[in-house]
Amino acid sequence: QVQLVESGGGLVQAGGSLRLSCAASVTTASFNAMGWYRQAPGKQRELVASISSGGTTRYADSVKGRFAISRDNAKNTVYLQMNSLKPEDTAVYYCKATIGWTDYWGQGTQVTVSS
Repeated sequence: QVQLVESGGGLVQAGGSLRLSCAASVTTASFNAMGWYRQAPGKQRELVASISSGGTTRYADSVKGRFAISRDNAKNTVYLQMNSLKPEDTAVYYCKATIGWTDYWGQGTQVTVSS
């Protein structure tokens, strides 16, 4: 059973930074891709950033230049460095990992950005 545990969320002022971590119960090298999604109240869950097994990254337009996704296979962890945070970044952030055709999700971590 694959488990993903997110951490690092919290309350931060606009312009500040946070780093989210997603620790996997299995080696992240086994995942085809890993990503961070977010869901704000009343909105659909959206992709924030993803990273393939080969290291290719992809970002939502709204976070390009501010967020950076990385993975450390030795620690079975994926990170999301978030800089220059804005109030509109407020959401629950979820980690997702894909093995073959199966997606696994973490429980989410709240990020709140105050103006």
